[in-house]
Amino acid sequence: MGKLGKVRIVTDSTADIPKQVRDELMIESVPLKVHFAEDTYLDGVTIGSDEFYDKLSAAKELPTTSQPSPVDFVDVFKGVAAQDVTHIVSIHLASALSGTYQSAVLAKSLLEDKVHIDIIDSRSASYGLGMLAVAAARAAKEGKSAEEIVEIVQHLRERTKLYFIVDTLEYLQKGGRIGKAAALFGTLLNIKPILSIDDGGEVCPVDKVRGQKKAMNRIIELLQKDFAGKKVNATIAHSKSFETAEEMAALIKQHFDVAELSFTNIGPVIGTHVGKGASAIFMSPV
Repeated sequence: MGKLGKVRIVTDSTADIPKQVRDELMIESVPLKVHFAEDTYLDGVTIGSDEFYDKLSAAKELPTTSQPSPVDFVDVFKGVAAQDVTHIVSIHLASALSGTYQSAVLAKSLLEDKVHIDIIDSRSASYGLGMLAVAAARAAKEGKSAEEIVEIVQHLRERTKLYFIVDTLEYLQKGGRIGKAAALFGTLLNIKPILSIDDGGEVCPVDKVRGQKKAMNRIIELLQKDFAGKKVNATIAHSKSFETAEEMAALIKQHFDVAELSFTNIGPVIGTHVGKGASAIFMSPV
């Protein structure tokens, strides 16, 4: 544990930040919930990735997810504020994808007189959010002010690119994130849509190719438009698709000047919407 600064970072469990990194940087995480029939689990707290994907494979009905309540946020904000903290910077899952951000905003309004809180919409998901929270926490550890940290996060948010591929579009379709026709089309023709999250924080198709290998090569081409010749940080997030993640890492090392390359698991809540076998690449300039 490092020295506690006056600014602390809060995020939510969809950031998919490895626990060791969260602990080291003192990032507080508010869990979303996953519901399998009658059973409710806290993402990353009472259910982890391995158990979740085992349950998902065996489930007769697909699980659903729900956001934290404003009270959940109030409890976390109060706990952090009690640790001699003057400012909280709270960064969350895209507001276009979830009401999590809105719950944080409501919680802030209930605590205006107790601690200064900045709430940021990541306009992203999984490690697109995680990358922002980690950069913010590193800046907080260096003693940067809340204003400087907010600026760092906003700057990085504009310059980060993410692309992902899924094994099946079934989960995105059932979760209401992509149309039924697109899901059926992809399944029938082994079409691999390359997806991203647009500036408004919504899932959007970028391109479609046939087969996994072509999809990975196309993602490299797309990333080269933004990062050719630049030093980059990259993270690969995956839902039990180790081989794809390793192949993607090899391609990234081959085509980019990589300062830092890391891996993370796609957790239960994001996993509910992308299913097993998804891979995502998040890249930003150093």
